Amino acid sequence: MALPALRNIEMVPVEQDGQPAICLHDPEGYVEEQVVLSPPAFFVAASLDGTSDVVDVQHAFARQFGGSLIMSDDVLKVVDFLDEHGLLLSDTFYALRQRVVEAFARLPARPAHLAGKSYPQEPDTLRAFLDELFTREGGPGHVPATSGTGAPLPCLIVPHIDFARGASGYAHGYLRLYEHGKPDTVFVFGVSHVGGEVPFILTRKHFETPLGLIETDQEAVEQLASACDWPPYDEEILHRIEHSIEFQAVMLAYLYGPAVRMVPILCAALTPSPDVRDPAEVDGVARFLSACKTVAGSDTRKTAVVAGADLAHVGPRFGDPFDVDEAVLRRIEQRDREDLAFVNAVDPEGFYRSVMQDENARRVCGLGCIYAALKTVEGRAGHGELLHYGSAPDPAGGEVSFAGIALGA
Repeated sequence: MALPALRNIEMVPVEQDGQPAICLHDPEGYVEEQVVLSPPAFFVAASLDGTSDVVDVQHAFARQFGGSLIMSDDVLKVVDFLDEHGLLLSDTFYALRQRVVEAFARLPARPAHLAGKSYPQEPDTLRAFLDELFTREGGPGHVPATSGTGAPLPCLIVPHIDFARGASGYAHGYLRLYEHGKPDTVFVFGVSHVGGEVPFILTRKHFETPLGLIETDQEAVEQLASACDWPPYDEEILHRIEHSIEFQAVMLAYLYGPAVRMVPILCAALTPSPDVRDPAEVDGVARFLSACKTVAGSDTRKTAVVAGADLAHVGPRFGDPFDVDEAVLRRIEQRDREDLAFVNAVDPEGFYRSVMQDENARRVCGLGCIYAALKTVEGRAGHGELLHYGSAPDPAGGEVSFAGIALGA
């Protein structure tokens, strides 16, 4: 009988009691606890492809470990342990997932998933933490003081990496947003890091933050839902732990409190294959982004558009066979700046082609949401200004780049 398959789980080498081990993490967030396995136990886990039985795993184990034997009971112990922790595609996991989905569906607002983890949960402490983003080295040097009184900034590109590493990108970008007039509604395009079956994933839920509730613009969300060629809320669960919009909600609450509403839109893959070099060729994508442009450009509300988007992801952590050195960093920055020139020119097709000319070898995760933001403000936003460019190391080995860009009126 075939053993259940291991889910799509992130795996990171670690040390436990001075010995090498593998830490398993659920990127979908159904399982909060991280699980650490010894190398032999991890090999058993990695052998679970949904077609192998116990004997197949034993044979593969012997080949891997120079003829060493593993008893069938030991294989089953590993399988049972993984199953108990919800890491296998089994009835145990499907029941867990259903409970999580149903509980999230009942909530009127999305909880602040990373409060107390990636940023402070206590409001005064959080406000002081965010103030420091603006005053630390590399930032603009002062906190936002007086909001502008004119029209809102049409479009802003900022990071979605954690606040500590992306501080200057967040600070320069959101200060520029604040210096323009206050928007009524902010369209926020974020990256769905665990993918999705449809290109854009909507939610009607409000967003909780330690600094107050950011309500969604229900009317705008429903207008976009009517333009979807797919069920617009079927994958709403992907909003539950996604940080790319959560960090933007925190910044909006910091600047405006509850006086601004949001339209949260997660972006998955916009084209069915890399051969399609312009997402506008995909009927459903073109129709949805046309609706975004119409709704965002309506005279009934003052709008701004934000893309929470990181750029390159390079190094061993992301699958590259090389370490990141100064030469690699220079190549990353050169290619990033080539791409960003099209962003500054409000040329979404040019930006997409530029990133994809090498099959997106740098893994620009913000490709789809930057494209979507540019299509939404095309014809309404003027030439952009690069406010900040930077990169930061990934703890598991690699580098992530990001930028702050303001597209003016």
